[in-house]
Amino acid sequence: MEIFKRLLGFLHPYRTGVILSFVLAALAMGTGVLIPYLVGVTIDDIRGGETDLWPLGLGILAAGLLRLAFSVVRRLVAGRVSLGVEFDLRERMYAHLQSLELAFFDDQQTGQLMSRSTVDLQAVRFFLGYGLIFIAQSIITILVAAAVMFAVNPLLALVALAPAPWVVWVAARYGKRNRPASQEVQQRIAELTAEAEENVSGVRVVKAFAQEQRQMARFRGAVTRVFDQSLVSTRLRAFYTPFIAFLPQLGLAGVLFVGGIQAIDGKITVGDFVAFYGYVLLLAGPTRMLGIALGMAQRAVASGARVFEVLDREPQLVAPEGAPALPDGGGRVEFRGVSFGYGEDAAPILSDVSFTVEAGRTVAIVGPTGSGKTTLVTLVPRLYDVTAGAVLVDGADVREVDLPSLRGEIALVTDDSFLFSASVRENIAYARVDASQEEVEQAARRAGIHDFIVSLEKGYDTRVGERGLSLSGGQRQRVAIARALIANPRILVLDDATSSVDATTESEIKRALDEVMEGRTTFVIAHRLSTVSLADEIVVLEDGRVAAHGTHDELLERSDLYREIVEKGLPDQVFLTRKDEEAEVAGL
Repeated sequence: MEIFKRLLGFLHPYRTGVILSFVLAALAMGTGVLIPYLVGVTIDDIRGGETDLWPLGLGILAAGLLRLAFSVVRRLVAGRVSLGVEFDLRERMYAHLQSLELAFFDDQQTGQLMSRSTVDLQAVRFFLGYGLIFIAQSIITILVAAAVMFAVNPLLALVALAPAPWVVWVAARYGKRNRPASQEVQQRIAELTAEAEENVSGVRVVKAFAQEQRQMARFRGAVTRVFDQSLVSTRLRAFYTPFIAFLPQLGLAGVLFVGGIQAIDGKITVGDFVAFYGYVLLLAGPTRMLGIALGMAQRAVASGARVFEVLDREPQLVAPEGAPALPDGGGRVEFRGVSFGYGEDAAPILSDVSFTVEAGRTVAIVGPTGSGKTTLVTLVPRLYDVTAGAVLVDGADVREVDLPSLRGEIALVTDDSFLFSASVRENIAYARVDASQEEVEQAARRAGIHDFIVSLEKGYDTRVGERGLSLSGGQRQRVAIARALIANPRILVLDDATSSVDATTESEIKRALDEVMEGRTTFVIAHRLSTVSLADEIVVLEDGRVAAHGTHDELLERSDLYREIVEKGLPDQVFLTRKDEEAEVAGL
């Protein structure tokens, strides 16, 4: 019941439309109830020898046309309410998802979230826009018809409406049994959506390893689970819906028997008998619709519960109310006793990490796989919160400043660069939508991707396809680097950003980055030791702790781990200090 009340709350902005829908439904049903009465009067007039039947005929026609008009307008109004509710729900769901921290998405399947944002929201929308009106319309029809029937003949009315309590009881029982079945159906549909999304996203891996049949078997299993669970719900509906529709037929049989005897005895006119027959038939449709609408209600409640599971998840990573913007500065970053773990019970990834990067300096983060390099740099833009200690940018704790102002000063380029299904220009200008074409091209030149872009048929207007898969890995990374450069951030984070480019391209990008990083605080995570040559200083991580900190020469002298990393570097890579590289470029 609590879920149902919360769902009704989404109708509040459309209460005028809802009220109008109810009024139109009442008018439509009211005019519909007039028709059996007019038919009964017409029959009595015919039996009485009346020949002027035009007024009654026109009255029946007018009642039918009015019912048609009210029904059409009611559907239009209800449709507008339904679409409005769906719009609000989708917008609220998407906005809430955007407000949640990365840790939430780490534990969620994309397909599950997509199912809740589409299938579940649609079930809620259909019920609030149509199902609720159907229930109200059915109840109004039953009440109005009952009032007229009691006014005409109380005994026949009691006979006709005797099955009504049973209809209510059966409908309630159906709802109680169908609710858990509907919830399971929605869950299985969500699992199917997740399976489909994963298969499509990983189609290259599937084809590369010729595992199409295996994926088909997995998908068939998901479809089978949806089928089996839907069959449970279908069986319930197959029994209860016709049974609910059958119960009013008992009233019809009673009216035919009792009313027939009264008509024969002259206690009621033939017209009244036919009118009652019409009223009982009129009740059959709303009674059947009531059963269908109750099924919609159960599915909507099940879907609503899944939607509210997401909407009720409070963002864990928020700035204090009225938090100030990030103070002005050059990008000085301090890690002060930082510890971090992905979850309360998980082993810590970082433990008591402390070091400072002065404004404008470039620091390379190196260490064995799993030492916490990427985790460390994600704490700077506060993609995650530290579990102990603090990260300070220009003297301000990142947890105490406005998040957009913080992240607006930090640009991140990862080894798996994500591109949107949009034009190359839109992807580069993503961080600054107001960037001019000249600024976009300048960023592309610095990233070493301009010549490739202009060689495309549509140049910067070329669409890159979903996730940028129409580009090579190196091309995606260079577009991502251009996207970071155009943001003109205080702090630049390069997380293995040249891992997907060849040595020649890497050299070109490095020289461009060397220029761009001038006067800008930069974090470089690299597995190619030559990339470390961009750094002024190096931080060596081991098992989530700072094992060593210093320049290349200093670390070679005093850090066994660093020497091991250098010795085991890629064989075609030679470490060059910045001075050595400058000398090489100058031809010295």
